[in-house]
Amino acid sequence: MLKIRDEGIILKPTKLSFENKAVFNPACIEVNGLTHMFYRAVNLQDVSSIGYCQLKNNQVVKRLTQPILASEFDYETKGVEDPRITWLDGTYYLFYTAHDGLNARIAYATSQDLLAFKKHGLISPSITYDKAEDIFRSSAVKERYRMFEMFYKERKGKNVLLFEKDASLFPQKFNHKFVLLHRILPGIQLIYFKNFTDLTDSYWRHYLAHLGDNVVLDPFYWYESRNVGGGCPPIKTKAGWLIIYHAVEDTPLGKIYHAAAALLDLKNPLKVIGRLKEPLFSPKTAWEKHGVVDNVVFPTGAIVKNDRLYIYYGAADSCIGAKSVELDSLLTAIKQS
Repeated sequence: MLKIRDEGIILKPTKLSFENKAVFNPACIEVNGLTHMFYRAVNLQDVSSIGYCQLKNNQVVKRLTQPILASEFDYETKGVEDPRITWLDGTYYLFYTAHDGLNARIAYATSQDLLAFKKHGLISPSITYDKAEDIFRSSAVKERYRMFEMFYKERKGKNVLLFEKDASLFPQKFNHKFVLLHRILPGIQLIYFKNFTDLTDSYWRHYLAHLGDNVVLDPFYWYESRNVGGGCPPIKTKAGWLIIYHAVEDTPLGKIYHAAAALLDLKNPLKVIGRLKEPLFSPKTAWEKHGVVDNVVFPTGAIVKNDRLYIYYGAADSCIGAKSVELDSLLTAIKQS
């Protein structure tokens, strides 16, 4: 049995107008002993922005009173959401979900100092879910992929674009190419590309035609009965790439979001070494079970410190919590599974 330590609530909403409803789903990176946290902040109008704070020993030592990233363009009028951050080749890459009220798509920004970020726009395809499903239907994906296409068309309309969320970048290149984890429901996939400018609609169409070859994880265990999705950016360990992801269980009383873990091969991240048969952790405390959205633990940021893995997550879409676990114990448990 893994011993998961509850580190408690790390961040709560304030009375500031950009974060007076909720704060959750943070990106985290440690630099020189400080943990830099970029978190989703929601105001009373349900518009999201990205706030920023610094932690030392899980205590807030600095917190900005304005968002570090906010809505600017038509494709993000409803907000910028759920950031993930990676340091690669001298640049910080911050990926986030851009939401226009109908469509959710992947966008990214870069920084050299973690304070000033330059937005680079969308990288998701401008292809309707209807058309995307026509393309990936013959690519050896499971039938459930079609179920989600039908779900979004019925819920959002036939012109809704392919829903793309939960993107994070590997902190190294493979054969001189970026590797990005992303999520087309109900699984987690990855894409290789040499330059971000390669990610045109025609590039995505070719990729979607071979989507089944690029699936890393599909739902498998009981607690993943609805879907899985990306969580924290991949962490390189001696045993493989550690992936902390979220899994959604469908129950008669509604969805339950769990935290999960898997290991991918160091040279070929499409190869799964192992994954936990049980959740890494699940909603248990009152503040994880009750909030803006009940029964949610949603891991999005992690750091390794003193041989422990600290996982930062959104709790009930209301506040930010943290758990920690001995890293070697976790790796052993995944390999044994």
